[in-house]
Amino acid sequence: MAEFVGAVDQGTTSTRFMIFDHSGNEVGRHQLEHEQILPQAGWVEHNPTEIWSRTETVIRTALNKTNLSASDLAAVGITNQRETAVVWDRRTGRPYYNAIVWQDTRTDRIASALEREGKGEVIRRKAGLPPATYFSGGKVQWILENVDGVREAAERGDAVFGNTDTWVLWNLTGGTDGGVHITDVTNASRTMLMDLETLDWDDELLSFFNIPRSMLPEIRPSSDPNGYGSTRANGPLGGEILLTGDLGDQQAATVGQVCFAPGEAKNTYGTGNFMLLNTGTELVRSNSGLLSTVCYKFGDQPVVYALEGSIAVTGSAVQWLRDQLGIIRGAEESETLARAVDDNGGVYFVPAFSGLFAPYWRSDARGAIVGLSRYNTSAHVARATLEAICYQSKDVVDAMAKDSGVDLEVLKVDGGVTANDLCMQIQADVLGVPVSKPVVAETTALGAAYAAGLAVGFWNNTDELRENWNEDKNWQPAWSDEQRQQGYAGWQKAVQRTLDWVDVD
Repeated sequence: MAEFVGAVDQGTTSTRFMIFDHSGNEVGRHQLEHEQILPQAGWVEHNPTEIWSRTETVIRTALNKTNLSASDLAAVGITNQRETAVVWDRRTGRPYYNAIVWQDTRTDRIASALEREGKGEVIRRKAGLPPATYFSGGKVQWILENVDGVREAAERGDAVFGNTDTWVLWNLTGGTDGGVHITDVTNASRTMLMDLETLDWDDELLSFFNIPRSMLPEIRPSSDPNGYGSTRANGPLGGEILLTGDLGDQQAATVGQVCFAPGEAKNTYGTGNFMLLNTGTELVRSNSGLLSTVCYKFGDQPVVYALEGSIAVTGSAVQWLRDQLGIIRGAEESETLARAVDDNGGVYFVPAFSGLFAPYWRSDARGAIVGLSRYNTSAHVARATLEAICYQSKDVVDAMAKDSGVDLEVLKVDGGVTANDLCMQIQADVLGVPVSKPVVAETTALGAAYAAGLAVGFWNNTDELRENWNEDKNWQPAWSDEQRQQGYAGWQKAVQRTLDWVDVD
């Protein structure tokens, strides 16, 4: 019997393949970054062909490094950067355009036009989302309108769309030679094109974006005992390995953090921050700037919903310190530099590079560093960057408490930034509640593995998964209430300075 489960984690900055055992422990991994293509201000693209090449390489390398073969895997799951849109030719397998990344803001006029025409409320009611540059629908519309020949190809049935899960699944299952064109309910719920109640593409929503239904993948459960198809013989996994799990990255992390009961929440710290609160089988509508979304659907069980707070720029703000400002050489140096000072010295950094996401949803905002004096140094800027990650999370925690009526007692955290001890301590200080990190911090890939393994009986039920969760570290709040209130008041003033910077039609 196969003793392991694999997971492809196709993220915003890198792709990795991870292998887990029955206890949820990491057995092996390999990870490769891909290019961030920035053609002009506000535009962010990836090369889908490069992403697929990286996917093949990380799978083969992880298996080689662990001396395992694909036959040692009971199943494979996929998780992915959500809302990043790929449109390709199903006959040739070639993308018509680069993938337009979730951070990209070129569709701001499309989003504002939807609001102006009164379509925003329909999208909120049906899809649970505000019209925003974040989601896939506007990106597909932009490609159809701006890339020569794509509209005609779509009408012929040759041009197809998917988030990166769909792109990777299509290639893994054969590509032009019989590749399956599918997605799962969590990814579909991030497009502005799916009705949250019917769990199907909605013709009225499609008409808003003028997207032919034939472009869209089939929507399937996040964990599917029937599988999405088998891997191709000449692919990185060889033939006949069953693909049975597919979730958007933040939903996958929620599964990896075993947040299976209503009221349980997690926060993932990656390129951006994403907090999800399980609301059970009840679809909760937000009045506080959060998203109503699908949390997961396991087989033929009822769909489980969530409230989500999405923050565009957190870990990528640390990358900005490294790549654009050059004040650190690596992400770990952000902690060393920030520890050189006791506080932010009055400096606040609001990294609204792509506007502000939850709970503000202001595409007119842009990044700002405020409160500077001659006294301040690069250490204060580094400290303000870590604080920005934590204050943006507090914005979302407060909104969730308003919508759900439940005050957070402990925050489960995961993702790369949790390796920054100072940042996690600041998070506990800012929130005034303990912060808890599991032994396996890369819960995104783990959640995809769990979904795949549940489908084939590698794990019997979610209770078995709960037993795998173990705390690695926790941080207790140390700030006084007065410190907390003063710090947050300064943050709120700083946010106001970022608004109305860009004129949006």
